Amino acid sequence: MITGKKKKEKITEIFFDEDNPVINIRTYNTDLKNRLTRFSKDYHYECKLVDDSGNGMLEFEINKGRFCFRLTAPYSEERRQMLSRNASQDNHLPKK
Repeated sequence: MITGKKKKEKITEIFFDEDNPVINIRTYNTDLKNRLTRFSKDYHYECKLVDDSGNGMLEFEINKGRFCFRLTAPYSEERRQMLSRNASQDNHLPKK
């Protein structure tokens, strides 16, 4: 969808407070919109689309227990090298 907005203007906002059991998510991010849309169709009692601005942004409400942030530690240099070796070995295996 062409929105006329520059990439840096296409933001994702996540609002919640400690008292309210609902998180509000406003986003232009296509992957997140698709995932939240599918989730809201499958679990309409946990997540719902509350606004479609028509300019590419969607707003959802989702119960707090259903949304999480995942923090991942950076890989050590040893682990990166090991993964690189494993990947290059896998690329040389015959296709099944």
